[in-house]
Amino acid sequence: MNKRKGFLTRRFLLVFTSVIFILGLTIFSAGSSGTKEQPKIKAVAVESSTQARGPLPRKDSFFGLHFDLHPNESDGELGADVSPENIAGLLDRVKPDYVQYDCKGHPGYAGYPTRIGWAAPGIVQDSLAIWRKMTKERNIALYIHYSGLWDSKAVKEHPDWARIDAQGKPDPKATSVFGPYVDKLLIPQLKEVISSYELDGVWVDGDCWAAELDYSPMALKAWKEFSGKSSAPVDRSSPDWLEWKDFQRQSFEKYLIHWTDALHDFRPGIQLTSNWMYSSFAPRPVTAKLDFLSGDYSASLSVDRARFEARYLASTGWPWDLMAWGFDRGRQLGWSLKTPLHLEQEAAVVLMQGGGFEVYHTPTRRGAIVPAIIEQLDEVARFCRDRQSLSFKSRTIPQVALLLSESSLWDRMDRVFSPWNGEYEELEGALHLLLELHYSVDILAEHQLISRLKEFPVLVIADSHRLEPAFQKEVVKYVAEGGSLLLLGEKAARLFEPLLGVNLIGEPQEVAAELATPAGPLAAGGRWQEVEVKDARPAGFRYLTRDYRRDGAVAASIASYQQGKVAAIYGPVASIFFRSHHPALRLFLSQLLEEMFPSPLVRVEAPPTVDLALRRTADNQLTVHLLNRSGFPVPDRYNFIDYIPATGPIQLWLKCEKKPKDVLWMPEKRRLKWQWEKGLLSTTIPSLHVHGILLVELADEKNNKK
Repeated sequence: MNKRKGFLTRRFLLVFTSVIFILGLTIFSAGSSGTKEQPKIKAVAVESSTQARGPLPRKDSFFGLHFDLHPNESDGELGADVSPENIAGLLDRVKPDYVQYDCKGHPGYAGYPTRIGWAAPGIVQDSLAIWRKMTKERNIALYIHYSGLWDSKAVKEHPDWARIDAQGKPDPKATSVFGPYVDKLLIPQLKEVISSYELDGVWVDGDCWAAELDYSPMALKAWKEFSGKSSAPVDRSSPDWLEWKDFQRQSFEKYLIHWTDALHDFRPGIQLTSNWMYSSFAPRPVTAKLDFLSGDYSASLSVDRARFEARYLASTGWPWDLMAWGFDRGRQLGWSLKTPLHLEQEAAVVLMQGGGFEVYHTPTRRGAIVPAIIEQLDEVARFCRDRQSLSFKSRTIPQVALLLSESSLWDRMDRVFSPWNGEYEELEGALHLLLELHYSVDILAEHQLISRLKEFPVLVIADSHRLEPAFQKEVVKYVAEGGSLLLLGEKAARLFEPLLGVNLIGEPQEVAAELATPAGPLAAGGRWQEVEVKDARPAGFRYLTRDYRRDGAVAASIASYQQGKVAAIYGPVASIFFRSHHPALRLFLSQLLEEMFPSPLVRVEAPPTVDLALRRTADNQLTVHLLNRSGFPVPDRYNFIDYIPATGPIQLWLKCEKKPKDVLWMPEKRRLKWQWEKGLLSTTIPSLHVHGILLVELADEKNNKK
């Protein structure tokens, strides 16, 4: 016991030489949410900044760090190893634009000495105060990680705050958006911590993706007021099911708007987000006053998930970043650190879409950041910074638009948000097909795309079964005026039957199928629509067996519609590719796209593992980003990588009206050999390791930057 007291004394002396005591935290009334579990230490005050310039706002922040611990009732030494020296070693070496540090995790315990909710019982040093002091000295923004709807402790202490499922069972984790939790705990506690630590912002976790359909008395009362109906539907058999789900989604947004408005009113300038809100998890128009959009993608399916999420977030028009996990685990194994190279490949996916990048790590339970983490982050930060000027805030040069149909999603998905049950299988399969064919692809929802259709030479719709009528009407107009529409799957084809030049015969059937491809037969069984060709031209065939001499049926068609073109494949090719990535299917689609989109702005001759993005930098320079996906992690057997084989040489052709002044391979600043004739630039990239950027400098570029 004496030895323990001596340790604490030495630790307190170390910290208190660089910061001063405060008598207590500012207390905000929390009604019945108070607790007797009070911390046994004093909090540490934060000195006022004397620097003339504040830290970068989040919209201008490019590289960040995230640390959370999710404190719980078993923690006995929180903060014991947090030291200015350890934090300084990290910050001075990695130089992040911001840090997000732990505050309250899903268990509901705060990692700082709160007077509002429930502090973890084992706090021995105020970690957040030390992080605030060290970041403020370096003009680095400090945000907190805070769990929103998911608060197990709040539900345990206040069962009436819990969400209730359709069977009447209280949720042991999630609170209700209809209940008093937001006003009794979330808002008061966030006001407390924002004020006490002079925070720059809050990254709220466990919020939109933790929301599920709520049958609590409070929810049912609100539903009756909303709909006039005395009971709520419990499954898809009810005609009110879609309306009920939309009511729940609107109610979450009201909750979100309520707490964000309250905090902005309390502390103007505070920067807020709700993890994954207004992303592909919740593809709605942004109505809450969030300051940035953010999400932490899969630790294991990292590169693959980031390819999808980055392309949607980049289309929102809002400041955004994606968070990589700096660690992962194999099946039935503990967590281990990823290599820097592993994270660099993940980062490149985000950078080539113009976003910010952050890396998530956990300190030890005592709060130390181990040297291996600092080493890893230092290398990854240098990789990102080398590319920042040409990647951050870049914007797309429209080529292929891939529709994310929110109308289809809201019908398919039976959670409030978070499509975790395969709702995007066809969409992701289509994305992978297009990227492996080296098209520059943007993912947009109906509400984003409806006013931008004319910007894109090609629109791809992958098996959406319903669309907003106004959007569907605009798509028809888009084709009539010269656009090219590619429909993948029988559901999408049925939506546009009048344009196809075929008759759809009966309903789609589950059949055995062998798709005839340039590489031979491909097993493509599933739901196929039988068609009779009228004004269209067959563009592919399927057979019952691999014997092509009999039982053939049209698998795809191409037709002209006024000034535009429409192509359709009448079976589940997108989901087949998602589940197999068979190269024969890629070749089959390539034939269609060659006719639909014969003259893209950029072409490359490269392996299918090379992704491409055609962009303009923030100052309007023309760039082509290339990503080498070779060796990317595949759970649950190849979770970690430390070797990415370089690929090359890569031939590249780019339409360029004016003759370039120079063509550079960045960030190496290597001058490439190139030719330009009649508006076409051709060059060869000798080698691509992880990620590189082709920069085309024009003679009068400096005078025309926007």
